[in-house]
Parts: sequence; C-alpha cells; structure tokens
Amino acid sequence: MEFTTGGRLVVRITPQDQGKRVSVRHLAMTGERGEKFTDTVGVLTSWDAGVLSIVRRNGETVLVPEREMVAGKVIPAEPARRRGPAATFRELALVSARAWQPVESEELGGWTLRAAGGFTRRANSVLPLGDPGMPLADALAYARAWYSTRGLPTYVQTSTGAEGTQESLCVDLEKFGWIREVSAQLRIAALAPIGDLDADVSRVELSRSVGSDWLGRYQRTGTPGPHVLKVLESGPSTWFATVAAEEGGAPAAIGRCVVDGRWAGFMAVEVDPARRRAGLATAVMTALARQALSEGASAAWLQVEADNEGARALYDAQGFATHHTYHHFRHGSGRP
Repeated sequence: MEFTTGGRLVVRITPQDQGKRVSVRHLAMTGERGEKFTDTVGVLTSWDAGVLSIVRRNGETVLVPEREMVAGKVIPAEPARRRGPAATFRELALVSARAWQPVESEELGGWTLRAAGGFTRRANSVLPLGDPGMPLADALAYARAWYSTRGLPTYVQTSTGAEGTQESLCVDLEKFGWIREVSAQLRIAALAPIGDLDADVSRVELSRSVGSDWLGRYQRTGTPGPHVLKVLESGPSTWFATVAAEEGGAPAAIGRCVVDGRWAGFMAVEVDPARRRAGLATAVMTALARQALSEGASAAWLQVEADNEGARALYDAQGFATHHTYHHFRHGSGRP
C-alpha cells in the first residue's frame, strides 16, 4: 500500500476525516533491532487528546497515539462486488432480520427492539438501523427498561466492515461499558453455483413447517415452546430440509432456508457428528438452493461465527465471502 510522495512518508488524514475508512502506518514496537511498524486499516471513529481510534473490519478497536503515526491516508470503501453479489449493508441487515423474526417488536425511531422469549440473541436484541430519535444514552436506557420488563438481558446488534456499518456505535457502546459478547460473519455468494453442485440430494426432504424430527437434530433449543416455532417458521418463504437417519432417531442432517426476493438465506445447517465429512451438509444446501432458484432467487447469504472452522471451510468451498461482521453487545456494569 503506497504511503509515500517522492520517497517520503506522508500523513494525509486529519481529525476531520472521522467516519472515513483510513489506512495508518504506525509504530508497533521498539527493540534491539530498531523500530518496527504496522499498518491498521479501518474506520476512524475518533481523534481525541492525541489518540486515534480505528475500528477494523472484524470490530476490533485499535488505539494509535498520534506521535506513533508515520503515515496515513483515506481509502475508498471496498466494493461490495469483490465479496460476492452487489449488496449494501442495509439491504442485508433487513433481509437477515426478516429471515429470523421476533415474537414481538417495537420501533424506537430508526431502531427496532425485538424479543422472542430469549430464544437466540438475533431475535432478542436491538437492531439499530437509524437514529433512535433521542440521545444515545436515553435510547439505551429505554431499551434496558423494555427488555427488563420481559425478564431479558439487553443486547444491541451492530455491524462493522462495510460501507454504512456502525463502527462509531460500537465504540460508544464500549465507552458506556457494554460488552461485545459474540461476533459472526455475514457471508454472501452467487446462488446458482450452490444449486449446481454435484451432490446427492435424493435423501433430502423439504417441508414448509418444522417437525419434531427436525427439532431433534437442532442444537439451539431444548424443549421448544411456541416462541421458538414462531421464530423458526418466520420469513417470506421458509423451507426446512431433513436427511433422515438410516437407523432411525434424530435426522442425519438438517437445514433451513428463507427465500426473500433475490436472496436465499441459509441457517441451522447441522449434521450428526458421526456422519460429518460425508457430503450431507452440501446435499442439504444444494437441495435448498435449487428450491430457492425455482422461486427466482439469485444470491445467497448466511451467518457463521469466525471460530467455526469446519463451517467456514465448507462455505469457502461454495464461494461464500465475508460482506461484513456483526456483533452482539450486552449491557454490562457501566452506564447507561
């Protein structure tokens, strides 16, 4: 990455560049072999008291003392097409929210407060896609009270790493003492290549409703209540895939897909640990992709935690690439 003009390192950013994507070269360490430098790329969220705060794509905040900066410049946002089908953060945030709907919700300006009896953070968190219509501290206090009346912890879902994501909100939440509890990647890909995979789909059964056999393999819930079924069966056009076990018992593999316009979202792809590496996950996704293609979808998305190496390898092979990273912040001991 070029930082120089006529062979000289140049700092071309100022505090007025807050909110922009920047690349900064700064001192990493000083030792017997001299000084070493590193480059940090991310959104400049603040430049206060001689310290730059830069949020990387994965949500990590890097603090760079101004005196340690040797070069810096504003860089354009990475084109979405390099990471799969053209898509904006807001489009994907709304599509993924429609695919996993809460039992109840309330609008707070541009925020949506969502609850589903505690079943998954996604259905029990604030989705902030705009201005809440009041100062941030007041909005967070309102959210805390709203979740408290339902006996639920307060989570805020944020995103980083794409144009229009919420790096500044992440920093503000951390300043208020909120704790980033989990992060995951939202990945996208072209749908047709998944449907074209040479997979044996003969044993994959598709259904519009979730059955007790499907739930027997699903690891995210114990005894499912009505709120769990409502979340799972929500979405514009929802399908459940099941591969029955040859010897009976819980299915060998399951999956869920929600078709929403051009998008097909894949969730809950799970395989019996004893049957892994037998192509069952690929068969489930291929069968669901073919159904989605028949309904006019052309692009795919899914969410995967960054430390799930097995799932990431499967999705890498199917052409999925990270569009942005999303995080769930839980209210901690700080205020508000």
